[in-house]
Amino acid sequence: MKPTRFQLSALLVAAFCAVPLHAQDNPPQNSQAPAESTESSAAVKRLRIEVSGGDKNVAVENASVYLKYVEEKKLGKDRKYELNVKTNRSGVAHIPDPPLGRVLIQIVAEGWKTYGKYYELTDPGEVIKIHLDRPPKWY
Repeated sequence: MKPTRFQLSALLVAAFCAVPLHAQDNPPQNSQAPAESTESSAAVKRLRIEVSGGDKNVAVENASVYLKYVEEKKLGKDRKYELNVKTNRSGVAHIPDPPLGRVLIQIVAEGWKTYGKYYELTDPGEVIKIHLDRPPKWY
């Protein structure tokens, strides 16, 4: 006896329904993927720049923090890079994965005197505290 088309299609549907769908299963709790992602996020070091100003050491928010550095090459021209970040309400700016070596840090904030100084970065997780002054009065 030869099976009909209906019987063959019913057999195929039953076979596919019996196969478990692993794409929708939850991942096992002891997998190694989350551990690797936490290690990589912990490996990223951030330079912390704290900006305060005035006689009362008030946190300067929304100040532009420029980090300028030169990547020296043995062959060809050196490349100049510039990173720009803003300070938050507590006057802190974070720069992820900062370059090691000599960098120029400039601070520009409305109502404050512009600041700029070269720093030698040795540790990417450093904390740099910068104090701004009020500009002189123009008469």
